[in-house]
Amino acid sequence: MAKSSDYELQTTWRVPGTAAEVKEILGGPRLDSWWPAVYLDVQVIREAGPDGVGRAVALYTKGWLPYTLRWTMTVSEPITEKGFALTAEGDLNGTGRWTFEPDGPEAVITYDWRVSTAKPLLRRLSWLFKPVFAANHRWAMAAGEESLKLELRRRRAASKADRATVPPPPGPTFRRSRA
Repeated sequence: MAKSSDYELQTTWRVPGTAAEVKEILGGPRLDSWWPAVYLDVQVIREAGPDGVGRAVALYTKGWLPYTLRWTMTVSEPITEKGFALTAEGDLNGTGRWTFEPDGPEAVITYDWRVSTAKPLLRRLSWLFKPVFAANHRWAMAAGEESLKLELRRRRAASKADRATVPPPPGPTFRRSRA
């Protein structure tokens, strides 16, 4: 039986790009470089082989709401052009699975996120605020989709001048909550 602090969330994005491009960006450890609205700090704890399995990254994250989470993401299945899987440990515990599917000039990306909250305040209030916390996740993922589209544009730019015309990704809300 699921507890009130358990979440099963699925997000689907459609972006102009190839599965190979998406793999390179989403499978990389530097999520904060292109998705700064959510990933405030990223520290590689353990590198892995070419398929990414075993790479562990300490994350300091947030959504729209003024609270932050500290957790470790570990790649648990090879990073391929079809996707990859990860585990989460810390303020969030569980699993995530990215799936990439080509669709003409676009890639359809699905993220299946099954986690429970371990941060005491979120755990205690989850029964009451679960819809708000789920909405916070949807906001974070919408920021990720927008940021990924911008990163793809930046990487595809033909020149430095073209790259300069791509706006920066959205930044975090409540900037003071970074501390």
